[in-house]
Amino acid sequence: MRLDGAVALVTGASSGIGAATAAALAAAGASLLLTGRDETRLAEVAGRSGGTALGADLAAPGGAARLAERALGTPLAAARGGIDILVSNAGLGWAGPLGEIPAEKVTELATVNLAAPIELTRLLVPGMIERGRGAVAFVSSIAGVTGVRGEAVYAATKAGLGGFAESLAYEVRGRGVAVSLIVPGVIDTPFFTRRGRPYGRARPAPLPAGRVAAAIVSALEHERPVVYVPGWLRFPAWLHGTAPGAFRVLAARFGDPGY
Repeated sequence: MRLDGAVALVTGASSGIGAATAAALAAAGASLLLTGRDETRLAEVAGRSGGTALGADLAAPGGAARLAERALGTPLAAARGGIDILVSNAGLGWAGPLGEIPAEKVTELATVNLAAPIELTRLLVPGMIERGRGAVAFVSSIAGVTGVRGEAVYAATKAGLGGFAESLAYEVRGRGVAVSLIVPGVIDTPFFTRRGRPYGRARPAPLPAGRVAAAIVSALEHERPVVYVPGWLRFPAWLHGTAPGAFRVLAARFGDPGY
């Protein structure tokens, strides 16, 4: 995928991984459409990266559809004939016992983390197929691969995102559209504060958001289907898939590999 001159829509771009991805894509020559709920921070990120800010709330009913319509109606997309790249990064977390999570928070996580990426993909990928070029990158989590205690709903949404990405990749194979799933571990972003419980483990140490942004750019450029950040997370993911019993024994003893 050639990034220079491509039009990329990045969700969750007002901070953390999304803001870092905006900077990395801009450095690679992409033209950016950036979206997020915090319009003040989003404007700052857009100013630094030369992107166009599109404030949006993906948790709101119809939020993803309205965002797709606005993005496709921008001069950038019109000049290019559509959106070339979708980076579905926006995500929410919640930490605590399952019985304590409010019903409305379950709906919010399911909407932002899973339903909104599906809807944006449904609306934008057909245009990519028609033009014979495009790429979609989904930012998931190691929680969606192995599960994480205290974050059952979040893990479920990210697992669903992984299943959607793999199924989509089969569907668009040979049609000019690449699909990448990015699986980060512990990243130094506002995510942990916003989920209601700060990250309290000494190891693994949080990585800078720029590491994930670099992985996203590399995955887009080289059409990599799955990328773990850091790379060693491939091992617990592999063990979880090939020997789930052994994985659970080790997780019970040493703690799960995520949050």
